Amino acid sequence: MLTVKINGEEKQYKKDTLLEEIAKDYQKDFNAPILIAIKNGKIKELSKSLEKDNEEITFLTMESKIGHSTYVRSATLLLVKAVSDVVGDVKKSKIKVEFSLGQGYYCSVQGDFTVDDAFIGKVKARMQELVSLDLPITKKAYYIDQAREIFAAQGMEDKEKLFWYRRSSYVNIYCLDGYYDYNYGYMVPSTGYLKLFDVQAYKEGILLILPTQEKPNELLPFVPREKLFATLMESQKWADDIGVITVGDLNNAICEQRLQDVILMQEALQERKIAEIASEIAKRGNVKFVMIAGPSSSGKTTLSHRLSTQLRTHGLKPHPIAVDDYFVNRENTPLDENGDYNFECLEAIDVEQFNNDMLDLLSGKTVEMPRFNFKTGQREYRGDFKTLGKDDILVIEGIHGLNDKMSYALPEESKYKIYISALTCLNVDEHNRIPTTDGRLIRRMVRDARTRGTSAKRTLEMWKSVRRGEEQNIFPYQESADAMFNSATIYELAMLKIHAEPLLFGIGKEDPEYFEAKRLLKFLGYFLGIGDEDLPKNSIVREFVGGSCFKV
Repeated sequence: MLTVKINGEEKQYKKDTLLEEIAKDYQKDFNAPILIAIKNGKIKELSKSLEKDNEEITFLTMESKIGHSTYVRSATLLLVKAVSDVVGDVKKSKIKVEFSLGQGYYCSVQGDFTVDDAFIGKVKARMQELVSLDLPITKKAYYIDQAREIFAAQGMEDKEKLFWYRRSSYVNIYCLDGYYDYNYGYMVPSTGYLKLFDVQAYKEGILLILPTQEKPNELLPFVPREKLFATLMESQKWADDIGVITVGDLNNAICEQRLQDVILMQEALQERKIAEIASEIAKRGNVKFVMIAGPSSSGKTTLSHRLSTQLRTHGLKPHPIAVDDYFVNRENTPLDENGDYNFECLEAIDVEQFNNDMLDLLSGKTVEMPRFNFKTGQREYRGDFKTLGKDDILVIEGIHGLNDKMSYALPEESKYKIYISALTCLNVDEHNRIPTTDGRLIRRMVRDARTRGTSAKRTLEMWKSVRRGEEQNIFPYQESADAMFNSATIYELAMLKIHAEPLLFGIGKEDPEYFEAKRLLKFLGYFLGIGDEDLPKNSIVREFVGGSCFKV
């Protein structure tokens, strides 16, 4: 018998006992199904077993980020397997996991079939059948050449391409009932764990709806986000036009010395979009306040500068305004549940003063604009007077820009609202999407280290709080925007890689952020690194890697 410490409690089990069997003894202590474990400081799937005395085990459910990602990954495998079974030939169906949409995951499909309610009904029934059979999801290591042969036989060219750049000699491949796939991360041990899901026909593709980390035992109603969906699909079309859809495509472009063309095309597409937004603002004629809002590290500052340049071509005179300058004095800043200053809630802004100043400007009065001193935590006035003429327009940047409570006193026709986010449209491969939050997190890590001397550990430590603020103060208002702008670029993760890796390697095994750092390092390992020599000075990416021609 082996002595095992589980969640701090010592128990005895036979050697080679599966973690899955031990988890059944502890399931009663959890609010959601146990999906994965940490054994001796390493993430382990429940299909692993006890090996030696005095091992320490912690179980995780979908209420943890690691557990939720495990469920999403496994349910995605279930979906693509079911589609393949319904179509009848793995080579005759191509399904690509494009992006998340609320609690759903949108998948595009290609093949000689129509995605209608009848087809979705068959896919859902097959998924339910696979779950009821409780089939094992097995993992086996293959040499790279063997793996490429397996995926070639299944018509998965994207995975063949990805593994061409794999540095290790072997790769782990999962198998479900004869269907082989590569998955970036851990999986549940069998299909019986995947009872909670739904599938719907949506637009031209399939929507896989899964529980959220916050509500692990229920499926929330899907709420369509039409503007966000249209923006994401526009970005997918950009990727198609550029010819870079997966990491393998990007690595090929780097090796074939086509990267400069990729960068120029991407930057031109973004500039065209900015020009279209500026043109629409100018055509309206009565816009005086351009409100730019978006989540952390979305590139709001650079967008405000580039948009201002485009507005000048229409004869307008833009002036930047930072909502942060309207912070209440530090002693009046609300506290969060942990007793820390909550700078991201609306109450941290002097909303009344902001509206009074904006109304005075709109009526032609001269207003002394505030500047917030972040060192002293006080709002100051330094003789910065502003008066709006006929062609003057204010470009206002702040996370609450889309919330009408922020600008409650301003006439609706005087406002033009822009939502910006880095909506990554690059995939690792067709079945492994890159979460938008990963791109923004890496951007912030690199920028914070360069401009503030903040460690990667500290950035990761703060990220949960940052994300919570975004969920409360930004995302609920995104559909109210007049325009959406995707600031993500196809190439940026290859460029950020060389800045982020040394920062992430500085996080030790003893740190709570170690697992996330290790995950990000593995993720960045798919990319070939590139320098920024060919990056234009006005690129949004410059806001993070440095060298921008703007004050960002």
